[in-house]
Formats: sequence, C-alpha cells, structure tokens
Amino acid sequence: MRIMLNSEADAPTVLAATDVSFAYGPETVLDRVNLAVHRGEFAALAGPNGAGKSTLLRILLGLLAPQSGSVEVFGVAPRDLRDRWRVGYVPQRPRIASDLPATVEEVVATGRLPKQGWWRRRRADDREAVDHALHSVALTEHRKKRLTELSGGQQQRALIARALAADPQLLVLDEPIAGVDVDSQRLFRDSLVHLLQEHQTAVLLVSHELGAVADDLDRVIVLKHHVMFDGPPAELAATGVSLGVHRDDLPLWLEELA
Repeated sequence: MRIMLNSEADAPTVLAATDVSFAYGPETVLDRVNLAVHRGEFAALAGPNGAGKSTLLRILLGLLAPQSGSVEVFGVAPRDLRDRWRVGYVPQRPRIASDLPATVEEVVATGRLPKQGWWRRRRADDREAVDHALHSVALTEHRKKRLTELSGGQQQRALIARALAADPQLLVLDEPIAGVDVDSQRLFRDSLVHLLQEHQTAVLLVSHELGAVADDLDRVIVLKHHVMFDGPPAELAATGVSLGVHRDDLPLWLEELA
C-alpha cells in the first residue's frame, strides 16, 4: 500500500463535486453526486457502462455544465480556471493517424504549451520537463521514433507523458490502460506512483481495470448514477470485491453494493 505524504485531513482539496445532478431528457444520469479529491491522493472512479462516469468526467473538466449542484477545481469553477496546465487530462485511447509524422518527443513537448504559451520558444526548463516526463514513463530511448512506430501501450504512455510535461497538480485519466499489455500496465503504475510520491499530484483514474494499481489506491469511488461506495480499497475488498480485471463490466459486485 502506498503511503500518502499528507493525510486527507490536512491536504487541500483540488477537485470537488457537490450535489451534482444531470439528466438527458427524462433519463437521470447523475443524482446528487458528491466527491472530493485531495492533493497527493490517488482515487479511482469505477462503475458499469451507463453509470454516468463519462458525463461526470465531462462535468468535472468543465466540458459540460451540471443541471444542479456545483464543481470546483482548485477552488474555482472549471471554466474559470486560468492556469489550465494545473489539470492534466488523458482521454480514452484516441485513434492516431497512421501518417502522423510527429516524434514521441515532439508529441510530449506539446504538453508544455498550456504552461509556456505557444508564442514562446522552448527554454531549458521546458526541455527538462519533457526529459523527466519521458523518463517517468520509460520512453526515453524511443523519443526520436515516430509515435506511430510504437505499440499501443507505448503510445498510451506517450500521451500520459504529454500530460505530465506540464507538471499538473491534478491528473485525470480515462481508461488509460484498457487493452494494453501487462508490461505497459506495470510501467504505467510505476509512473503514477512516481508522480504521487515525488510531485504530490492528485490523480483521478477512471477505469474498470484496477488490478495494476490496486495496492496503490487511496480511495475507490463506485458510481451508478449516484455514489454507491467511497472509501479505501481494503473496505471494498473486505466485502469480497476484487479490483482486478472484470470481463463483464463489474456487474456482479456492483449490484450487491448498497
């Protein structure tokens, strides 16, 4: 189990949702959802398909407004956050054009743009941040390769490095290891633990596959339109729940949660 350097009691809140509700027409997707993520905390958001995870994620990132309730990121509404670099976001594995000419290093370097500004030339601290991000995901030796030359797992790690290059204080990852190989999952886990321990970055991981990081999580939040469980993984495990890969989208234990 990873040890948090700050207790939840004294760590500042970086992301908070209060009584967030949302519906598509008559269909309620989110019903008074409350959650908070603190500095240096590793939290996972899990739930079945159709549980509202994607909608909640869009609301947390400011891409969608809640119909009721509120969200704060670093104490302000997501759309009012000026220093966008403070939030790193890695979406579900996107399609990458087969003729994309960019190298791994070039892709990762674009992660610095929110912090450095597109008009400013790269400085020594930008190069150091890119080097550090590549090292964190074990892609240093592949930096001059085209992104399209990498395996699927390596491409995903490159996108994570791109988010890390801005030195975010909150990292949000949406199904980052779905379908990637075991070695890439291990390296993914190592890079997140480094980020948490060395940089005290808060991490919110949305995933069905928690086995790779089960021993490192501080909290698991189970969503099914409302929060069904929010607590340490050990409490969930005590009910007989496994945090490993579930081929059937976690339906058995989710239905049993009160």
